[in-house]
Formats: sequence, structure tokens, C-alpha cells
Amino acid sequence: MIAIGLEGSANKLGVGIILHSAKGDPAQVLSNIRHTFVSPPGTGFLPKDTARHHRSWVVRLVRQALIEADITIDEVDCICYTKGPGMGAPLQSVAIAARMLSLLWGKELVGVNHCVGHIEMGREITLAQNPVVLYVSGGNTQVIAYASQRYRIFGEALDIAVGNCLDRFARTLKISNDPAPGYNIEQMAKKGRHLLDLPYAVKGMDCSFSGILASIDMLAEKLEQDPTGWKDDETGEVITREDLCFSLQETVFAMLVENTERAMAHVGSSQVLIVGGVGSNERLQEMMGMMAKDRGGSVFATDERFCIDNGIMIAHAGLLAFRTGFTTPLDESTCTQRFRTDEVFVKWRN
Repeated sequence: MIAIGLEGSANKLGVGIILHSAKGDPAQVLSNIRHTFVSPPGTGFLPKDTARHHRSWVVRLVRQALIEADITIDEVDCICYTKGPGMGAPLQSVAIAARMLSLLWGKELVGVNHCVGHIEMGREITLAQNPVVLYVSGGNTQVIAYASQRYRIFGEALDIAVGNCLDRFARTLKISNDPAPGYNIEQMAKKGRHLLDLPYAVKGMDCSFSGILASIDMLAEKLEQDPTGWKDDETGEVITREDLCFSLQETVFAMLVENTERAMAHVGSSQVLIVGGVGSNERLQEMMGMMAKDRGGSVFATDERFCIDNGIMIAHAGLLAFRTGFTTPLDESTCTQRFRTDEVFVKWRN
């Protein structure tokens, strides 16, 4: 069976085509194309501008994906699209495109939860069996474990997502948004040497990032006012923008590792799967690996092809649901900004 997946919950528009073999072989990625709306440095992406980008590019990406996959429309079994969560206007643009393809080609529609798409693609690529999942992106931060055909949320961000925290600090520093603000923060953090004191906001199994962002923003303002006069108390070396990025990453990632370890202990799991755009951060993977090694466990993660929002994860999760008989009627093919991970009945897993 073959499915086309359309993802556009934020600033990345993705179209992917996947093949599931009747023999139960691993899923085959036939094409996985993405185009990103990049806003100027110091700014974020507005819903209306992002939606306009998606409308402008979706037909081109679908055509390109079909050519790359080397398949005909007749071979496609269903059209999968991101139902939510995400930004309203971009989600709506992609939902309309999916409806158009469904009507034009006479194919069934499948609405997919964005978060479940990340999890299922991560499981498929890494072959992780039953891991605790850390889902970290610009819009979501959740610690998840599977039980009784639901992905149960053990802990989450109480305010802004960790990816949003990093992206907004990149905006404070006026760092380029190309290829992604979080990626550029990561590269600067690799050059940081001084760990500055920031709030550490773990609250039970949940965490909070808005206070950390406010604190690091104040330090950035202090550095801007006196670029060479602020020095480390112990070494006497000048504090740099790279030190701020390093300190922010180390603090928020330590919080995520702590909460993930607690979930592992609770469910008795030795595996961690990191998904979502922030999951491609090498330092987060390294820190999580150190924790898992101490527990005799292992960490699974993918590269930017599958961590960052993409169409193939929507195609894969949608096809898993479609094979159980699930479809989305045309009059129910809506989208929603709020669609929690644990609302989805995971019929395809025991």
C-alpha cells in the first residue's frame, strides 16, 4: 500500500510518499521533500505569511514527490494530512490541499496527529521496541510512554515548548533563521565555554521554559550594553554570545533528561526515543546518551530528514491507521490547533 503525506503545521511544508509491503517488510520511503518558509533575522514566522508560503509551494512539492517516487496516481491508496496540533492558518492551507487531491484523484483522506506521526516515524526508522519518548519541537515538549493503545503523556511543558524557547532567544540575538534558528543556536553553543547560572524549572514531571527565556534575555541585554566588560568571575575571560547559547542549552536539556529518566524508572524501560525538530540536536542526544548508559539503556534518534517536520511521517502514521480501516470523511476533514497526543486511539499497536 502507498500513501502520500502532507505536513504543514508550522513553517515547514513537507510532502512524503511511503510504501508498506504486504509481507510486513520495513516501510520504504519513496520520496520525502520539504520546503521551509524562512523569515528575516530577529523575527518569527507569522501564520498568514506561512500559510501563503504553503499555498504557493504545495502543488509543486506534490508533483516533485510523485516524480521522485516514480509512481502513478492510480497506485496511491490514501491521502494523509496533518490534522493538528499546529498553527491554524498553515494547517488549514494543507488540509484544503489534501481535500483537493482527495476529490481530484478519488482517494480516501486520513487525518493524522502530528505528534503521533513523529513517534511512529521514529519507531520505524530506529527500530526502537517500546521506548520512553521525548518529543521536543518548536510547539511541543512531552515525555511519553505507550500503554493500552494510547501514547500516555507523563510530563510536558507548562508554558512554551523548548524549541520555542530556543527560537525566541535566537530572535533576541538576531541570529539567522536559515536553515533554522535552533540549529544556529546549537552551532554557537559548541563554542561556549562558561556556564552561567539560569533558573532550573522542573515541577514534578513537568517543566517550564518562559522564566528561563526571560532570564537569558536579560543577560543578553547586559552583554549588548557592555560587550567586553562582562567577565567570568573565576577565569577573568569575557562572556560571549556563544556562552549564553551554551548556558541555555545545557540548562534546558538537563531538565529534559531529568524528566525522561524519571519516566524510564516509572515504566521500567531501558530505551529512549527522541523525536521532533529539537531531537536532532547533537548535544541533547549526547546528554541523553550519558544518562541512558548509566542506567544500562540506549538512546534512539534520527537525523534532520525525519526529526524535523516532514511529510513522510504523516504518510507513515496515516497508512498505519488506514490499514486498520480508519478514514476521515470529507465533511470531517478539519484541522485543529489543539490535538493532544493521548487523544489518538492507536489501533495498530497491541
